[in-house]
Amino acid sequence: MDARAPRFATLGCRLNAYETEAMKELAQAAGLSDSVVVNTCAVTAEAVRKARQEIRRLRRENPTARIVVTGCAAQVEPQTFADMAEVDHVVGNAEKMRPETWGALALGETERVQVDDIMSVRETAGHLIDGFGTRARAYVQIQNGCDHRCTFCIIPYGRGNSRSVPAGVVVEQIARLVDRGYEEVVLTGVDLTSWGADLPATPRLGDLVRRVLRLVPGLPRLRLSSIDSVEADPALMEALATEPRLMPHLHLSLQAGDDMILKRMKRRHARDDAIRFCEEARACRPDIAFGADIIAGFPTETEAMFANSLRLVEECGLTWLHVFPFSPRPGTPAARMPQVDGGTIKARAARLRRLGTERVAAFLADQVGREPTVLVESPRMGRTEQFAEVIFATDQPVGRIVAARVVGHDGTRLLAEPA
Repeated sequence: MDARAPRFATLGCRLNAYETEAMKELAQAAGLSDSVVVNTCAVTAEAVRKARQEIRRLRRENPTARIVVTGCAAQVEPQTFADMAEVDHVVGNAEKMRPETWGALALGETERVQVDDIMSVRETAGHLIDGFGTRARAYVQIQNGCDHRCTFCIIPYGRGNSRSVPAGVVVEQIARLVDRGYEEVVLTGVDLTSWGADLPATPRLGDLVRRVLRLVPGLPRLRLSSIDSVEADPALMEALATEPRLMPHLHLSLQAGDDMILKRMKRRHARDDAIRFCEEARACRPDIAFGADIIAGFPTETEAMFANSLRLVEECGLTWLHVFPFSPRPGTPAARMPQVDGGTIKARAARLRRLGTERVAAFLADQVGREPTVLVESPRMGRTEQFAEVIFATDQPVGRIVAARVVGHDGTRLLAEPA
């Protein structure tokens, strides 16, 4: 690798990682050199603090390089980074996906801060690259931004309103990935289930899923990154019931299990809606496994309200929990609400995680003796259709789907042998 080639540091979500790959291509085409690009996250105040810390570390390691800061934190708090002596350029989320931005940076003919109104952006740049991922799994961005305004979330102000990649572009990307040998593709975005609302004829996510599976018959596995269950459309549920190539694994944006907390979060579902959705999805696909995001210690949350979140895990039959201790994000309504004591938040998050550990162990125990197919990610590790991690005692072909027999588990992973 050219020592003068730009280096990239990515913080935050899968979509940021996707966009870093696009920026690498744009920077290379522009001839940018001697630079470090930091793609930041703004999901919590802690994420912004970590971004500043990372920038200082990179400056120490690269004293003569130009440091370019972009991503959600740069979009939401441009002045924070412009005020840092270590930073040479601050670039917004829309600007970072434009070739002319990188051309101007390469020539040194650009303003120090380039951050425009993200709400005015009307299209997404998902066409820039043919997905990214490991040797086994590729990710394809189909959507960016969010039209909703949850009271704890700053992301719409970093990403803008929801924009969709046209279905034809998505299908062409996935077809090219399959031609390159990928056996699993994950559809990703900020608010996946809002896909299509801004396109002609307002198609739904289920329409796109069915179209991909119909027009790319050589794709063995299609997976969804995360969905808002209240927006799941009938076509998506039908695909779940009838398309074995659509993986039986849904990660749900639930956030809480108490109706009052959900209302204060400005979520669009009640706890009964979440339970009903999981029952309907399981009726469509009995082998489905659910993951979910749950926040512990949201402002005003009482012990009884938190108990409703604990019960929701059981009532929805959740397996994979992503637990977030609430952290007030400056600029959001939730930051101005009465806060829960920090020690209580930490304790509640620990209780949720313990329950999650128990749920995973129970799920894995139920898989012993079954014969799943496994996408091999490294010589001795892969994942089942439900995204359970599998360990083999012997090397398997990376990037291929193999039949396996589950012989045991260690509490976090399945132990298997080739079937």
